[in-house]
Amino acid sequence: MTAYDALIPDARAFLTKLAANNTRDWWQDNKSTYDDQLKAPALALLDDLCAPLSKLTESPVTSKLFRPHRDVRFSKDKTPYNTHLHMMWQVEAGAPQNPVFFFGVGLDYVTTGAGMMGFDKPVLMNWRKMVDLDTKRIAGIVGEVKDQGFNFRDPALKRVPPPFDKDHPAGDLLRMKGVTASRELKGKGPLKDQILDTFRSLWPLNKLLISIAEA
Repeated sequence: MTAYDALIPDARAFLTKLAANNTRDWWQDNKSTYDDQLKAPALALLDDLCAPLSKLTESPVTSKLFRPHRDVRFSKDKTPYNTHLHMMWQVEAGAPQNPVFFFGVGLDYVTTGAGMMGFDKPVLMNWRKMVDLDTKRIAGIVGEVKDQGFNFRDPALKRVPPPFDKDHPAGDLLRMKGVTASRELKGKGPLKDQILDTFRSLWPLNKLLISIAEA
């Protein structure tokens, strides 16, 4: 038994109630439940995965639990709390920009994934250059990840950016300004093992992104 064996059902139960009572008063009355049933188990899961991920990536790994409070400064939706539980592990590979692994529980999803949410400008330039010069290899890695049931975020750009040909064979990749792949958590057994198995499948993608950031 681990501290996070019941994290998914406990999180969904709490988040369902939060969605129906998304106010500061309700939060204050139920914060101890969040701390005991969501935050503490999530921190334990984050900590337990750092060592195996460090071994997998041959790099230090740091972890983060995203705060429940929403930033409502520029949003029309002023509800104060997120109705999801998100966490991530960052690979500290020493590259100018490093990729992450992530895990999230929402009202209607349990997702695992990896990648770089948005490229820094130099990494974006490297990405486009390498996609153009090494199309077959990079498209092959992306294709292998897709074949395992992962979905990539839609490209940010509607058109292939100059100076690349609009009919470039890797046009979809060139239109990306960040690369993340994710899928619903699937499998059986302990939660830690299910997540780690997913991250192993995604490591070739993150390893590619590290090499491109370092190029």
